[in-house]
Amino acid sequence: MQREKNKKLIIPKQVVTADKNGNILRNVAVKIEGDKIISVRRFNDSEIESFGGEILKNENLTLIPGFIQTHIHLCQTLFRGLADELDLLDWLQKRIFLYENALDENSLRISVKLGLNELMRGGTTTLLDMGTLRYQDIIFDELINSGIRTFAGKCLIDVNDLYEPFSSSTDEEIKTSRKLAEQFHNVEDGRIKYAFAPRFVLTCSEKLLKETREMMNDFPGSLFHSHASENERELAEVRKRYNKENIEYFHSINVIDDHSVLAHCIHVNENEINILKEKKVRVAHCPSSNLKLGSGVADIPKYMKKGISVSLGADGAPCNNSLSAFMEMRLAALIQKPIYGASVMDAETVFRLATIEGAKALHIDDETGSIEEGKKADLVLIDLDNPYKIYSGEEENVYSNIVYSSSKEDIIYVMVNGEWVVKDGVSAIYDEYEIFHQGKIELTKLLDRV
Repeated sequence: MQREKNKKLIIPKQVVTADKNGNILRNVAVKIEGDKIISVRRFNDSEIESFGGEILKNENLTLIPGFIQTHIHLCQTLFRGLADELDLLDWLQKRIFLYENALDENSLRISVKLGLNELMRGGTTTLLDMGTLRYQDIIFDELINSGIRTFAGKCLIDVNDLYEPFSSSTDEEIKTSRKLAEQFHNVEDGRIKYAFAPRFVLTCSEKLLKETREMMNDFPGSLFHSHASENERELAEVRKRYNKENIEYFHSINVIDDHSVLAHCIHVNENEINILKEKKVRVAHCPSSNLKLGSGVADIPKYMKKGISVSLGADGAPCNNSLSAFMEMRLAALIQKPIYGASVMDAETVFRLATIEGAKALHIDDETGSIEEGKKADLVLIDLDNPYKIYSGEEENVYSNIVYSSSKEDIIYVMVNGEWVVKDGVSAIYDEYEIFHQGKIELTKLLDRV
């Protein structure tokens, strides 16, 4: 029997669907044709034997939706370990802006490859990336080549008192962003979309913020992606300039709405919480970054109780120093428990933040984020049965094993859009040995330029 390349049948131990009912299905198979899930049901032996495509049967692995990370900086992967023990503004002024300013085409390309390899090996299949000031087309080229599902956009900076060389003019920022959006928004059959990315209030003029938001109207489905209310020193400067809190300022100039994703949102007042709810702004929670930079702990249980969208992101490698969805899930749960009690942010809730809630934040929950018929085949097979995670069979233990006990080493297969990007724990896209050594070479050159 000749196999059809675009047909696949996955037969796992169980399927953690992340659907609206939180179903965990056993004794079923997932049929995929092209880039979509066609069915999730029981297949009899004759159906399996006569199936004309690729069959992956592994009754020791659990099938889950791919993770969705809603705040990443791929351009910074090369800087891992070079900006430790600094708070946000010093981290930017003394390290990150200098390093990003020194990126050339080669160093940016390898930084993105290293980041994408790490993310996909760890089960991330969709991300929202904030690019850098220059060479954004290289980031898009690598996103296209990798196969991952992405929202991404050039970082916008037209004011930079922290490090003036790392900035551009307002007109140039708008012109370049429009050109990039025209070139890359909705390419690859919609797998790649544009996200307009003003860095944060302190590096953007009011004109830049307003014109960026206005430009989004020409690109339906695009996003407004920025940082907000991350650090107390940052907020003191925002108050000094505008006599408002960060989110209050965004709101006063009418740039935030339900297509806005704001990373962090740690230091917010009650009025700002009401703004987030009223405007349906999405909050990207980055617990590792927030702890490492000493920024604080966002009040995620309160946001969720208010009905504010919350999803997870690893941020960048030099403020984490990992891009692991598992690390973010675990910390998102643990850091709230001393505040609210041990039962808050249970494992299933946090798992959903990393999957279907991430899709909702990006307005693509009709496409991905859960395992259901008609959705894109963005899937992960994870080993929950090994000497480190003896599995009891109880449903709650599935979520516990994923959130509290697992790591990227447990990811065996990863699929995006119906295509394998990780097979048998090895990248199907990158030669990890090659990109590691290219990264070392380019980092040495970059540090010489700095």
